[in-house]
Amino acid sequence: MIAVRSLSPQEARARRAELADLLVDSVQSGGAVNFVWPMTQAKADAWWDGALASHDAGERLILAAESGGQMVGTVQLVLAPQENQRFRADVAKMLVLSSARRQGIGAALLTAVEEEARRIGRTLLTLDTRTGESGERLYARMGWQRFGEVADYAINPDGKGLHGATFFFKKL
Repeated sequence: MIAVRSLSPQEARARRAELADLLVDSVQSGGAVNFVWPMTQAKADAWWDGALASHDAGERLILAAESGGQMVGTVQLVLAPQENQRFRADVAKMLVLSSARRQGIGAALLTAVEEEARRIGRTLLTLDTRTGESGERLYARMGWQRFGEVADYAINPDGKGLHGATFFFKKL
């Protein structure tokens, strides 16, 4: 059974090591989430320091998926700070433990982050994913609208070559 819930800033800080482990696992298993190999614990810790500070400041929400008492996934809702975009947010850093993939965790995280967005009055969500990956199929299946693709958008995690990014939105 998968349970997804929003973490308070205090809970997220207390679980920082698990969050960092998810990031390392994701990148080391080929996830295109802004890092290249080698993905070190130090890089993950530094990134989470910034994300947790942003969470403390109320600029983002952090959700965690658990199964059998273990954190197996996470996703973030990054709130648009612009005065004229207070209805919008970006879905970011959806990470699922590589050994737990293809068990519905990504779908559960996406459903939960959409519910959290509705709860706080956000009505438009955006996200991007590596072109050609399973994320594209998941987002389309869950009612997200593809609105563009940029070729050669980022370096692959292994540092070899570039990959495209596909962009999606969803009106809630």
